Amino acid sequence: MSTEGGNKAVIAALLANTGIAITKFIAFLLTGFSSMLAESIHSLADSGNQVLLLVGGKRSQREATEEHPFGFGRERYIYAFVVSIVLFSVGGLFALYEAYHKWHEIHEGHDAGLDSKWRLVPLVVLGIAIVLESLSFRTAIVEGNKVRGDQSWWSFIRRAKSPELPVILLEDFAALVGLVAAFLAVSLSLITDNACFDVVGTGFIGVLLIVVAVILAIEVKSLLIGESAGKDAIGRMRSAIESTPGVTQIIHMKTLHIAPEELLVAVKIGIEADATGAGIAEVIDAAERNVRAAEPMAQQVYVEPDVYRADHVPDARPEAPAAPSH
Repeated sequence: MSTEGGNKAVIAALLANTGIAITKFIAFLLTGFSSMLAESIHSLADSGNQVLLLVGGKRSQREATEEHPFGFGRERYIYAFVVSIVLFSVGGLFALYEAYHKWHEIHEGHDAGLDSKWRLVPLVVLGIAIVLESLSFRTAIVEGNKVRGDQSWWSFIRRAKSPELPVILLEDFAALVGLVAAFLAVSLSLITDNACFDVVGTGFIGVLLIVVAVILAIEVKSLLIGESAGKDAIGRMRSAIESTPGVTQIIHMKTLHIAPEELLVAVKIGIEADATGAGIAEVIDAAERNVRAAEPMAQQVYVEPDVYRADHVPDARPEAPAAPSH
């Protein structure tokens, strides 16, 4: 997935959500509808999340250092995980709190704002917000279609190694569903003169955001722990190694995404028992070239030669040393 495509979707979402957040909050101040406050905080959280994604993308481009020899590419995963926390707490939990608070006010007989002269403003604001959010969602879909191939959308979100587009897709989807829920809640409250619908809409938005946040956290956690290359990429690299002259077989191979667009590949290859030192070096160099040609993301390639023995039993791994006492 290209960083450019992800950033384009992030910027489109940021611009849309910033404007939407301001108009929603004004509508809340004029009418007091809790679903409008929940939606304004939701849009504000989304705007902050998009800033986090852009910051993470920028910081991930720093050059590798002695302390971080593989670079900072995985910092994008860190910021994406923070996004899920913000969405859960600032968006979801706040909406649930606001629903409870509004419900308590209704039972105490406080004015729900249904008779305000501005009572139709939220519907206008929500209608505009739905249009703007749809445009943002469309941008994310267009960019996603460029890279997802024949995968379903759910599979794409589950398997994508770059966090930006999946995050924006889920956020925009949740935003659209939340906006429709808020529109229905406000409409029913005005039609029936019953603010309980507003409370239900606010609670629904909170639950929706929490569900999306949990899905995001689970997916990004997997990337943080470390995921291997995709099956297609592994297949291409294995074929490239096996076709290298002098390689008798692949004994084992492991891959790891050290950044969304960068792979670490460690492979042990079988060679002829009578191979010379110079010959082994040529085989290793050729295998590395073939791997990089087959998969451009394979930036860090380590090839270990060995003579394959079917009855060989690897030595047991030594126990980890005890943690130093302080």
